[in-house]
Amino acid sequence: MNPFPVEQRSVQVLLISPHEEDHHHLRQILRRSQWQQHDAHTIAEAVAFLERHPTPVAICESELPDGTWRELLSQIEGIEYPPMVVVTARLADEALWSHVLNLGGYNVLAKPLAAAEVFHVVSFAWLCWKSQWHLPGEAAPPQSVAV
Repeated sequence: MNPFPVEQRSVQVLLISPHEEDHHHLRQILRRSQWQQHDAHTIAEAVAFLERHPTPVAICESELPDGTWRELLSQIEGIEYPPMVVVTARLADEALWSHVLNLGGYNVLAKPLAAAEVFHVVSFAWLCWKSQWHLPGEAAPPQSVAV
């Protein structure tokens, strides 16, 4: 039996950033897609949301008011269906990418976010999450926008 309602099987992204402009920017990128964006501004807010709503992908600012992406990874370990975590940073270099992967994150996106990169990284994170929980359905994430 599938534990997710139909609406939870679509591409959903939780953006965790203290910066309102980041939330607005991602919303602009996703506006022509069928993807759904949820917002959190702190780790505590994100964890509370994720405990109630299984969400495939979390895009997390590297530094947050109540910790870093490392604390987020630590705090979501106990969640039944944790998201694939993508870290964002202005300096998204190889060292950060390696550190994120070694600690259990999924990938890194450079800021400012580029639409093509967002769609690419989130698409593959969604597929990985879906495969991890053996969810049936489409082979590729629904996307109504050409990138």
